[in-house]
Amino acid sequence: MNWTLLVIAGLFEVGFASCLGKAKEAAGNAYYWWMGGFLLCLTISMLLLYKATQTLPIGTAYAVWTGVGAVGTVLVGIFVFKEPSDFWRLFFLTTLIASIVGLKFVTH
Repeated sequence: MNWTLLVIAGLFEVGFASCLGKAKEAAGNAYYWWMGGFLLCLTISMLLLYKATQTLPIGTAYAVWTGVGAVGTVLVGIFVFKEPSDFWRLFFLTTLIASIVGLKFVTH
């Protein structure tokens, strides 16, 4: 169950990073809505990370949390913000995913 919470926490990390990206482009009330989304996602992400570390090793939990967030944020960057998706970027993204999966398998 805590692995599921950890992945969800990572997805909320993607949410707060994405909200920051949208807030950067926004003006007026839209800016405040995006910043509100940032604060909400940040809070939920941290609470779920804290809950997951109740039973998972902190080093593993933090690495997986940041990995899920990094992978998700890169994918949002590619698909939403039209960032480049060249071979090396996708290659290293794949190695990051493999590392996250590897940590899952070696952590008891």
